[in-house]
Amino acid sequence: MTASARPAAPATPALARTLAADLPDRSPGEAVLLQGWVHRRRELATVTFLVVRDRSGLAQVVLPTGAAVPPEETTVSVSGVVVANAQAPGGVEVGEATVVALTEDATTPPVELWRPALSASLPTLLDHAPVTWRHPAQRARWELAAASLRGFRRTLDGLGFTEIQTPKLVESATESGANVFGVDYFGRPAYLAQSPQFHKQQLVGVFERVYEVGPVFRAEPHDTVRHLAEYVSLDVELGFIRDHRDVLAVLRQALAGMVAALQEYAGPAAERLGIDVPVIPSEIPVVHFSEALRIVGAPADEPDLAPEHERALGEWVRREHGTDLLAVEGYPMAKRPFYTHPQPGDARWSNSFDLLFRGLELVTGGQRLHRPSDYDAAIRARGEDPADYAAYLQAFRHGMPPHGGFAIGLERWVARLVEAPNIREVTLFPRDLHRLAP
Repeated sequence: MTASARPAAPATPALARTLAADLPDRSPGEAVLLQGWVHRRRELATVTFLVVRDRSGLAQVVLPTGAAVPPEETTVSVSGVVVANAQAPGGVEVGEATVVALTEDATTPPVELWRPALSASLPTLLDHAPVTWRHPAQRARWELAAASLRGFRRTLDGLGFTEIQTPKLVESATESGANVFGVDYFGRPAYLAQSPQFHKQQLVGVFERVYEVGPVFRAEPHDTVRHLAEYVSLDVELGFIRDHRDVLAVLRQALAGMVAALQEYAGPAAERLGIDVPVIPSEIPVVHFSEALRIVGAPADEPDLAPEHERALGEWVRREHGTDLLAVEGYPMAKRPFYTHPQPGDARWSNSFDLLFRGLELVTGGQRLHRPSDYDAAIRARGEDPADYAAYLQAFRHGMPPHGGFAIGLERWVARLVEAPNIREVTLFPRDLHRLAP
C-alpha cells in the first residue's frame, strides 16, 4: 500500500457542549466546552474571573491575569477542565481555559446585566427589551409564563380537550363591548379579533372540548397598570355542561396544572424571584355578585366591581378562606355579552363568573346560550338583526349542546404571581396606547 493510499487517522471527536447548570455533574479534570455570553469580568492581581451565562444559568471560568477577555455580552466559546471550588456557582469552575469570541465585541449594554437586580426605570427596560430580558431575574418571569403554558396545555389535553387555532382577522366588530382595531382587508373592512369567542363556541359543535393559546386585541384607550392593547389569552370552551359551575371546576383543574408545572419546570425561576407560589384549593370559594357588593360595602345597585372592590374581596377571601382565589358569580346580565346564559329563575343575573386572584380579575367565564331561539331574542333585544350574525349562528341552528368556557389573561397571571405593580413588567414586548416598538 502506498503512503497516499493509507487510510486517514480518525478525527478527534468534537467536544459536546456542557450547559452551566450541568457543570456540577462533571468530574474534576474532565474536559468541557461552555458556550454563552460574557456575563461578568473581574480582573484581580493574580487571576481573572469570567462568568459565562447560557440558557441554564451561570458558570465561573478562571483565566491567568492579562488574558484577553471579550467585553460583557459578547458570545463566546470556552474550553477547559472542571475544577472543584466551593466558592464558585455549584461548587465547580472551569480552569485551564481558552476563550474564543463567536462574534465581534459587544457594545456596552444599556443596563448592567451582571447586577443581582435591575434598578433602571420601566421605560428604560421596555425601550431596550431585547437586551434587558437577558437579565436572569427578568427572564425568570417569562420562565414562569412558559411553565404555566405547559401546565395549561398538559392539563387540558389530559381532560380530552383539542387545541385549536382560530382567525385573528374577523369580519364582525360586535363580539363584545370592547373597541376593536380596524384593518384594510383587500379593500374591505376587517378587524383584529378581540377574542376567539365565536369560533371556539362553534368548534364545541365539532370537538366538544377545545382550547386555544393566542393573542387578542383590545383597542380600548386604557392607560393603566393592568391593561394592554394586545395580550395572550388562554381560552377554553366545553360542551355538555350543567351550568357555569362545571366550567369553574375545569378552570380549577387548569390552574392546579399550571401551578404544578411552575414547580416542575420553573422551580429555579420561582426561587430566584422569591415568589409565593399559590396553593389551588380543592374547591374555589364562590360568592354571588350581590353578596360581593355587601361584603365590600358597595350599593346594591352597583353594576360592576371596581378595582378597589376586587382588592377588598381579595383580602376578605384570604382572611375568611385562606386562599388567593375567589369566584364571583351572577354578574348582572346588563354587564355581560349577549351570548351569556341568564340565571334560571332570576334573569337579572347571569350564569357567569369572574375569578379574582390576589385581588385582581384574572378570568371571565360562564355558561353560554345554546338554543337558536334564545340567540334570536337576545340579539333583537340589543336592537340588532340576527341576520348580521349569520356566520356565527349557523352552528346553533344545526344543534349545539349546553356549553360554556373561560379565558385567562397570561400576563395578568404572571403579574400576580410575581406581584408586579405593572403588567408591562412581565410582558415581553408590550403593546399599549403609547408603545409599538421594540
